[in-house]
Amino acid sequence: MDAQSRGRADGIDPADQWVLNPETGDYELRLNHSGGDSGESSRTSGARVPNSRGPAQDSAGGRRAASREGRGERRNPARDGQDPGPKREVPGQRSRRSANGPRDQESSAPAGRRSRKAPKARRKKVLLWTGGTMAFVLVGLSVGGYALYQHFNGNLNTVDVGEAGNKNVFDNDAPVNILIIGTDKRTGKGNEGYGDKGSVGHADTNILFHVSEDRTNATALSIPRDLISNIPDCKVKQPDGSEKVVPGTRGVRFNQSLGQEGRNAGCTMRTVREITGIKVDHFMMVDFNAVKELSTAVGGVKICLAKPVKDPDSHLDLPEGEHTIQGEDALAFVRTRHSFGNHGDLDRIKIQQQFIASMIRQMQSDDTLTSPTKLYKLADAATKALTVDTGIGTGKKLASLAQELSKVNTKNITFTTVPVLDNPAEKTPVTVVLNPPKADALFAMMRDDTSLTEVKSKKKAAKSKQDALLKGSKAAAADVRVDVYNGGKVPGAAQTTVVWLQNQQGVLKSTNKANAPAKVAKTTLEYAPNQADQARALAAMMGLPGSAMKQGTTDAEGLQAMVLTLGDDFKGAGTPITGPAKVPDDIQQANADKAECAK
Repeated sequence: MDAQSRGRADGIDPADQWVLNPETGDYELRLNHSGGDSGESSRTSGARVPNSRGPAQDSAGGRRAASREGRGERRNPARDGQDPGPKREVPGQRSRRSANGPRDQESSAPAGRRSRKAPKARRKKVLLWTGGTMAFVLVGLSVGGYALYQHFNGNLNTVDVGEAGNKNVFDNDAPVNILIIGTDKRTGKGNEGYGDKGSVGHADTNILFHVSEDRTNATALSIPRDLISNIPDCKVKQPDGSEKVVPGTRGVRFNQSLGQEGRNAGCTMRTVREITGIKVDHFMMVDFNAVKELSTAVGGVKICLAKPVKDPDSHLDLPEGEHTIQGEDALAFVRTRHSFGNHGDLDRIKIQQQFIASMIRQMQSDDTLTSPTKLYKLADAATKALTVDTGIGTGKKLASLAQELSKVNTKNITFTTVPVLDNPAEKTPVTVVLNPPKADALFAMMRDDTSLTEVKSKKKAAKSKQDALLKGSKAAAADVRVDVYNGGKVPGAAQTTVVWLQNQQGVLKSTNKANAPAKVAKTTLEYAPNQADQARALAAMMGLPGSAMKQGTTDAEGLQAMVLTLGDDFKGAGTPITGPAKVPDDIQQANADKAECAK
C-alpha cells in the first residue's frame, strides 16, 4: 500500500500537504484539511516526521513501516538477483552489438511557535541538495526534510554484497564509486513486450559513477553489456542466510555478471574491479519501470532530435526538434537502437547519457527544487524503483549519500564510455573487446582520481605537494632495499617484479614477500624519511605516481627495507603505473551541463 492510500480518505496527495511558511522559510506538514492552519506542523529541517497521523504514516502505517525496517534485509529474491526459477541462458543477439537494450524531522517546533527566519542562502543550499544530482537513480533520494523515512525504507529492496562493497555510506577522505545497473528484467504493468520474457535480470545498462575525493568533479563511465570479460568467483548470500560461491568464468559478455548462474550485483561489482582496477563502493539497480516512473515524477525530460524518429521496435515516434518526454516515450527513447548512429548498442549508450544528463539538469532546476509535490513523488518513485546494497539500504543513508554527491557541479560531470574494439575472434562481430592503450589510460586516470574536466580545487594543490616527493636526489640502484608484496590481480607479480628489479635494474637488495595481507586497488611505496632517496630511485624505475609515495614520520634503523605493495593498477614489471594528466583526445566525452541533439 502506498503513501497516498494510507492517508486521508479524501484522496488528497500527501505531497500537496507540504506548505511553505513565509514566516520561517521552512516547509510544514499541514494536517488540517479544512483549508486553514491547524496549529500543528512538522518542520522539514529534521530527519523524519514525528509520529503523527500524517499523509504517509497513520498509526497502523507507522507500525507496518517500523516492522519492515526492523527486519533488516528484504524480501523479493527475484529483485535481489536470486531468482528461484529455472536457469535461463542469456538471450542471443540478432545483430551487431544489439540484443535487448538498456533499461534498455527529528524535532519539530511546538505548536504555534515561530522559529527564526532562515537566511535565504541557507534555504537555497538545503534545496540544492534536496533535489539530488544523479538522474533517475539518485533523483529525489536526498529529500531529508520531506522524507518519511520509515515509508521510504519500506520501499527499498536490499542485497548483501559482503566484501564486494563498502559498509560505510562514504569516506570523507576518499573518492566514491557507485555502480548503476539497469536490468532487462520485465516487471510491472505494460512491460510485457520488452526484453527477454524469462530473464532473471542481466546487467544490460551499466554506469560506473566515480565522484572525486574533493567532490569537485565526477566521471560517469558506461560499460557496454557486450564487452567480453572475465567474471571472477563471487560469494552470493542465499535466502536462508547461507553463502554460495558462484565459480567465475572467462571470455563471456559482461551482462552475464548478473543473473546468470545465480549471480547478484556483488558479482557485477567484482567484475568491474577485474576490468578497471577500481573498487566499487555501492550499487543501485533499476529495471524498465524506473525510467517510466521517474521521468513522469520529474514532470518530463527534455530531449532534442536532429532528425525525425519512427522506430517500430521501441515504438518511438517523434518529429525532429525538442521534446519533453516521460513514461512510455522516455523508455522508448533510451531503448531505441535503430534510430541513431550505426544502430548499435554503443550509439544507444550515447543516447542514454544524453537522457541522464538532461534529467540531472531538470532535477537541479528551480521548477523541481521548489516543488514539495515533485520532491515527494520523486523520492517515493525512486525508492520504489531501487535495489541497493545494504551499505546504503535505508532512506537516511541514501539521503546522506545524495547530499555528498550533490556537491559536484553539473559542468564538472563527464560522461564517457569504455574504449572498445570489435571482437576480432568473430567473423561478424556482435561483441566487443577492450582497446587496451585507450582503456588503460582512462582507467588509470579514474584510479588516480584525475578529473576529465578542468577543475580548480584544493586537490590540485595537494597533488602538487605529493608530486614534490618525487623530486630530489636518487640513491644508486645497489643501495635500494625493498620488500615487494603482491596485493593486485596479476598472479606472481611480486616474484616477477623482484626478478626484473634485480636483473634489469640492479636492485639486488629486493625481496619477494609473496601476497599482501589484503587486496589493494593502488600500488603504494612506504618508506622512512631517511629512505627518501631510495624511494625516488625506485619510483623512477617503476613509473610510480606521486600519490603512491607514503612517507613515514620516523627514520628507518639498520637494514630496514622499504615496502612496495603492488595493487590492481600494476600491469607488469617495466610498465609505468603513472596515469596520463588528461584524457586522450579521441576518447568519447559528453558534459552533463550541455544539451545535445541525438543524431
